[in-house]
Amino acid sequence: MAKKTTTVETPIDKRETFVSIRKKFADSADTISEKLNTLYQLQLTDTAIDRIVRLRGELPLEVETLENELEQINGKIANINLAIDEQTESIANNKAAIVEGEAMLEKYKEQENQISNSREYDAINKEIENQELLILIAKKRIDEAKNTIASLKERLEIANDKKTIVEEDLAAKKNDLETIIESTAKEEEVLREKREACAKKIDERTMTAYDRIRESNSNHLAVVGVYEGKACGGCMHIISPQRLIDIASGKKLVICEFCGRILVNAENE
Repeated sequence: MAKKTTTVETPIDKRETFVSIRKKFADSADTISEKLNTLYQLQLTDTAIDRIVRLRGELPLEVETLENELEQINGKIANINLAIDEQTESIANNKAAIVEGEAMLEKYKEQENQISNSREYDAINKEIENQELLILIAKKRIDEAKNTIASLKERLEIANDKKTIVEEDLAAKKNDLETIIESTAKEEEVLREKREACAKKIDERTMTAYDRIRESNSNHLAVVGVYEGKACGGCMHIISPQRLIDIASGKKLVICEFCGRILVNAENE
């Protein structure tokens, strides 16, 4: 009895290239021309989506940066207000200590008139001196707290002014971004649906290679046509005559020897 052979599927490598999937590509149930067409349609769709993203430019990043800056400013304002509250509480506590100290001072002065010996006199005078010193310390702390509050209020005013500027800038940027998104929302939705439909027709290994090559190139092109009938539409290197024939036939997977992109007959596709 002949032994049954089993095919072992190798794990998908995130470093896949079109060269590494060449055999898998050719062995697919779909014809090569169908797969090439699907890949090219996917590329055209992704290019259109990229155009919309570029239209937004740096606005999403700018909005995010301003939102983070506003959050930091609000945190700073909250901390300043907390510090002002603490200093205000300190003033109230020290004022209460002064009132209490003056009451004790009055009490000790009344007791001073009733002392009968020098030892009591020294003890009372010691208490009077202590209370007077405590009152002076409390008054000093009140003055320091008032100065601190004045400084904090200056910082608070600067922070609030900065907050107003950032809020206005953020509102303008958000408005610009929302206008662009609104004007391209329907188009983008259609494109993303088309992309999803194309991606579903492509096996995971090929999609991995496609996404990797797109991400590794500044123009995000993984599948390109022939430029001016003789060069790779991705890297502009000249293509040999035999490979141009293969590309024109649409029946072979032709990969640029220089940049690794798939080359297709864009006119036929």
